[in-house]
Amino acid sequence: MNYFKKILRFAVPYKKYGILNIFFNVLYALFGTLAMVSLFPMLSVLFGQTKKVNIEPVWSSFSNAREYAEQYLNFFVTQKAEQGTEDVLLFMVALVISMFFLKNVFRYLAMYSITFLRNGVLKDLRNALYNKILVLPISYYSEKRKGDTIARITSDVLEIQHSFLSILELLVREPLTIIFTILAMLVISPKLTLFVFIFIPISGFLISLIGKSLKRKSDKVQQEQGLFLSTLEETLGGLNIIKGFTAEKIFNNKFTESTNRFYRFSNSLMNRQNLASPTSEFLGITVIGILLWYGGQMVLIDKSLNAGLFITYMGLAYQILTPAKAISKASYSVKKGNAAAERILEILETESNIVDVPNAINKTAFITDIDIKNISFKYQDDWVLNDFSLKVPKGHTVALVGQSGSGKSTIANLITRFYDVNKGSVNIDSENIKSITQNSLRKLLGLVTQDSILFNDTVKGNLLVANQNASDKEIIDALKIANAWEFVKTLPNGIETNIGDSGNKLSGGQKQRLSIARAVLKNPPIMILDEATSALDTESEQLVQNALENMMKNRTSIVIAHRLSTIQKADNIVVLSKGEIVEQGKHQELLEKKGVYFNLVKMQTLV
Repeated sequence: MNYFKKILRFAVPYKKYGILNIFFNVLYALFGTLAMVSLFPMLSVLFGQTKKVNIEPVWSSFSNAREYAEQYLNFFVTQKAEQGTEDVLLFMVALVISMFFLKNVFRYLAMYSITFLRNGVLKDLRNALYNKILVLPISYYSEKRKGDTIARITSDVLEIQHSFLSILELLVREPLTIIFTILAMLVISPKLTLFVFIFIPISGFLISLIGKSLKRKSDKVQQEQGLFLSTLEETLGGLNIIKGFTAEKIFNNKFTESTNRFYRFSNSLMNRQNLASPTSEFLGITVIGILLWYGGQMVLIDKSLNAGLFITYMGLAYQILTPAKAISKASYSVKKGNAAAERILEILETESNIVDVPNAINKTAFITDIDIKNISFKYQDDWVLNDFSLKVPKGHTVALVGQSGSGKSTIANLITRFYDVNKGSVNIDSENIKSITQNSLRKLLGLVTQDSILFNDTVKGNLLVANQNASDKEIIDALKIANAWEFVKTLPNGIETNIGDSGNKLSGGQKQRLSIARAVLKNPPIMILDEATSALDTESEQLVQNALENMMKNRTSIVIAHRLSTIQKADNIVVLSKGEIVEQGKHQELLEKKGVYFNLVKMQTLV
């Protein structure tokens, strides 16, 4: 229960609904018992077992409660009988109906109040998880399946929502129903109630044996659900590759194997869970059978128990079965909720390794330069950058070139602080970026990546990600600078046109120009372009290149380039190899050296 206890903090804002639920459940349990007890007067009248009593009885002690109740009933019936038997019956029927009505009214009110708590916890848990997903560094997701994360924020959170109802049933409603019922049974016949006390611990022990492995089985079900959701997410994201390589069978087998495992684990889990209810009911009926035999002797042979009381007692005894079964189901639900809570807390309690230091400064302007000082970095075991240094003066364009794996994109990830350096420092205006708040640092930066990351929204909605207060005129101006307005204005609804999932209604060049327009709208002083034209055809590349040049005017730019034709006008071209600088200078200077850069250009047939 340790994991589940930690989740309970999300219920604190809704504690008033929990208190109301407990209050109404107390009344539900009380009137549930009184509803059964109210049958006794009716039965006594029907069986003609009331005796004439003209003097109102006096309460003496709890030990004589049964005798007092019988005498008071006889007194009441004697008084009412003078007005006619029909009036007595009518009153008894009204009493029974009233008790059952109140029982169900309080049951509804208890369920009504718990609804706000359950759905409130569901909402806050999902919000907390989503916020944590945004806060955790990119490195956290490099080894995580997206589908597993989706499963945790959907099905695992729902499991906890259901468990909140179960835990209140487990702690309040059903135990109180049993307690009030047993008290009534004790008043009627302490001897018969002895069997009930024997039944409850035996039943609880047997049910606990059934549920011992439930959490482990529930873990397997939830993990497998995350796995097939991951496969589904990968399939939707790479459908063109799957179809293009006729790999449908491979992915279908992968998904089917996962759902088959889910089928087996779910069967095992549900069968174990379903065993609780019939087990508890069978044990209950067994005890009721013993009660019928023993109680029947008390009524028929010993004459020590009123027949109406015995029937009422049997109704109360059978009534215990329902809360007993509910407790067994609730305990299973809580165990499943505990397993789900463990998976959710794994995300919520993960500490980000990229955090703002205490008293981090809120930087609002870029003044002098970006200074990368002797940095070394590795993702896992091998160093990607080794004692790397580079200065980028304000207003300059610096291009990073080199073979794949030379560390170009890593530098962009370190400047944006998606990752932290292992050694050395990255400074902006002589301030280590670790001493600047992440939010203010990234407000100084614009980012255009090789993969145009767009959202299933309108053109306008995608651009407002950069500046949510931008006017339509500012959006159109940004589109014009990015050479995107020409095609956007021809769309059915202009900037209000939805571009589909990941912008799939647009061509590659169009998507990239929208990405550039988004960066333009942000209007940052520093621009990072990570191979922004490498995935484009020649015509699109020219349009995008012109857009990039428009965007880079009067800005400090770091350009990571695969196509060297795009960086010939750079103030400084830095050639990387295995995380180290092997050459740097202007385009013509490097060509004249006939070194690494010259060979790279030659391979791209530009000379």
